[in-house]
Amino acid sequence: MGTQIQTYRLEEDDYRGTSFTQVEKLVKNNNDLLNITRPEIITEIHEEYLVAGADIIETNTFNGTSISQSDYGLEAWVFEMNKQASLLARKATDKISTPAWRRYVAGAVGPTNRTASVSPKVEDPAFRNVTYPELVTSYKEQIAGLVEGGCHIIFIETIFDTLNARAAIFAYQEFFEEV
Repeated sequence: MGTQIQTYRLEEDDYRGTSFTQVEKLVKNNNDLLNITRPEIITEIHEEYLVAGADIIETNTFNGTSISQSDYGLEAWVFEMNKQASLLARKATDKISTPAWRRYVAGAVGPTNRTASVSPKVEDPAFRNVTYPELVTSYKEQIAGLVEGGCHIIFIETIFDTLNARAAIFAYQEFFEEV
């Protein structure tokens, strides 16, 4: 998804759209925000993958957690970003699917920009900039948005820290036990 988005050569204003003009931080390259500000681009990319023969497409939510979105000051928009991402992907799969060839949406739960297992401070190996409960909460919020938008599958991907991955799995289990 990220490499496909790069082909559009989007600038800061493209990411902001009309809804995020007052956000103080730079938002360029916040691909998850495009689910809200440039849905036509995300839908077009999904449809290209489906026309090429994909049976399952993933949502544009690689950085769709409040932890990752805090870099942009957009933590409050995480649920909506994920919900819209699922809705866009479902729109594409519903359009391309046939009764003989169903297509599916995998809600992508990606890594965060913080790791629970390793200190970001070389001089303080015990320091952590995120806790396990914070990760669980962040992943649950992402999963809730993805499910609300109608994804068929939750896909935990590319998490390099096993403790973060464990938090994502725990959040998944806890979310579905509660619904």
